[in-house]
Amino acid sequence: MDDKDILARVGELVAEERALRERAVGHGLQEAEEVRLGDVEVGLDQCWDLLRQRRARSEFGDDPDAAALRPAPEVEGYES
Repeated sequence: MDDKDILARVGELVAEERALRERAVGHGLQEAEEVRLGDVEVGLDQCWDLLRQRRARSEFGDDPDAAALRPAPEVEGYES
C-alpha cells in the first residue's frame, strides 16, 4: 500500500466513522454498530501509524515499502 492508498483508506474509514457517530446521536448504536465503530477507530490508528512509518522511512532514506501495518494491540498501546 502506498501513501495514496493509505490516505484513500483513511477517507473511507473517516466517512464510516462519521456515519456511525451521526446515527448514534439521539438514540445510540446497536451492539454490532458499537463494535464496528471500535474497529473503525483502530483501523484509523493503524493507517495513520503506517503512514507515519512510511514518511519517516522516506525522510531518512529508507524504503517506505518496508513499513508494515502494526497489530492493533501495539498501535493502541501507544501513549500520547
